[in-house]
Amino acid sequence: MKYTFLPNTNIKVSKICLGTMTFGNQNSLEESEEQMNYALNSGVNFFDTAELYPVPASAQRYADTEKIIGGWMKKNSNRNQIVLATKIAGPGDYTKHIRTTGFSEKAIFEAVEGSLKRLKTEYIDLYQLHWPERITNTFGQRGYKYHSQDKWQDNFERVLESLNKLINSGKIRQIGISNENPWGFMKFLELSKKNLPKMITIQNPYSLLNRLFEIGNAEVCIRENVGLLAYSPLGFGVLSGKYLNGNIPKDSRLKLFPNLNRFASKQSMNATKMYMEIALKYGISLTHISLAFVNSRPFVTSNIIGASKLKQLKENIESINVNLSPEIIREIENVQSLIPNPAP
Repeated sequence: MKYTFLPNTNIKVSKICLGTMTFGNQNSLEESEEQMNYALNSGVNFFDTAELYPVPASAQRYADTEKIIGGWMKKNSNRNQIVLATKIAGPGDYTKHIRTTGFSEKAIFEAVEGSLKRLKTEYIDLYQLHWPERITNTFGQRGYKYHSQDKWQDNFERVLESLNKLINSGKIRQIGISNENPWGFMKFLELSKKNLPKMITIQNPYSLLNRLFEIGNAEVCIRENVGLLAYSPLGFGVLSGKYLNGNIPKDSRLKLFPNLNRFASKQSMNATKMYMEIALKYGISLTHISLAFVNSRPFVTSNIIGASKLKQLKENIESINVNLSPEIIREIENVQSLIPNPAP
């Protein structure tokens, strides 16, 4: 395994992060524990979860993923071996079963206390805002459109003040954002200069099918020393190649949850075919090429991989040992220029 540090900290994390949103839905308790055991034994010390998980979110399964992780850590007495990240859910119809108060101090405190209890821990290493409160272009929306009905009012400073209280109490160590755009990203960073905590990570989608992060956020990461935690690096499994030629395998995510089709457009499939040709030409699996590309980006702190099967998890983790030649990178860039970002 390769390791780095969460920016501006001495917190050492594996370059591969274990994503857990399948735990408690696609994966049973036993399968989830098997994945965590394998990941930890393979050198993965960074686990990412959220109160929203498992996905798709529902009131019946609310926060089951955190409960599974907490039970596993307590049973194995290994909390000190894990760098643990979780998130507070943002407002919206998707989360009305959780709360409707957005990122008020009351909501943040309630969310942290709930996560601490479920995770059976006294502290959270990295606490993240899962998505913005304001209406903006997230989750597959390519461009920003102004919404006159958006009642959100600027509360960035109050959010940082609330999180600062939790840091001072020892309940969280560091903070980050997720599914955020350059405007919100820079607002948080500028306000941190007023003796408030800094957002040290941003968790956004990033893959061969979605490199929109490079347009604005990547420069912010480099110049402000913030790390990307890249999620969906395989585009919901599309970049494994398993959905090519109209294939939809049994128990696959697109079979079980057809509404989660963000990466399944015709353009995405065409691009995936072209990336598969590169993989075949160089004798490297498409999964490894896709993950190794993300691993290699200078603004990426850790690559969040997830799997529903242990075999997939093993292949994903092994990508850390794959280095792409300049020739492969050039061919990847050629595909990107022909079919840029087909899965926003």
